Amino acid sequence: MDTINVKVGCYARGSSGVVQDTTRPVVFEGKKLGSMTHYATGCNGAPTDTRGVTETLYRTADDRLVVYVDDWSRWQGEPDTYSLHEVAQTDLQPGGLFESLGRECGFGRPLTLDEALSAS
Repeated sequence: MDTINVKVGCYARGSSGVVQDTTRPVVFEGKKLGSMTHYATGCNGAPTDTRGVTETLYRTADDRLVVYVDDWSRWQGEPDTYSLHEVAQTDLQPGGLFESLGRECGFGRPLTLDEALSAS
């Protein structure tokens, strides 16, 4: 197991340079299982690298699954927010809140025919 250092809360820098930082450090023992970034959609409908959400899945020393969410922006005045969520394996499966992350980390499974037809 590794020592994982993350933060939770919000960080924003205004146009005048003023900073509002309400983040708090979090330290725990765990293992990183994987991560995934979802990029926002730009004005032309294509993905943009100026905003997005990066999700990272950890297995803690006491065998819990935890997702760290970094909702980030490279735009001045827009906040970056950081949060932790304890999840169950069902959250990493089709229809779960973190389905894409689960698939990326080996928790996913193929859709059934009914699931695929209902998704379209």
